[in-house]
Amino acid sequence: MVPISYYLILAAALFCMGMFGVLIRRNALVVFMCVELMLNAANLTFLAFAKQNGHLTGHVSAFFVIAVAAAEASIGLAIVIAVFRSRGTISIEEIRTMKH
Repeated sequence: MVPISYYLILAAALFCMGMFGVLIRRNALVVFMCVELMLNAANLTFLAFAKQNGHLTGHVSAFFVIAVAAAEASIGLAIVIAVFRSRGTISIEEIRTMKH
């Protein structure tokens, strides 16, 4: 049996890696992947506490987070493709202002 602290340490490490990726990286696709990493860390936390308490509420919360992550990925990718077609780049520094 794995202690809950191992799950929480792993989730904290994943969340920190995602947060640093969002803050440091300049590529929009990498930023979206880092946001997904942070959402997966939240899922791991929900599921760890659900396992400890024996309730299904953590599983339901994780399911909704997965649904939101899928919607975010599809809409975000559509925005990235539209910006790339109009500007020719996906660098966040170059598309920070939405002026044409």
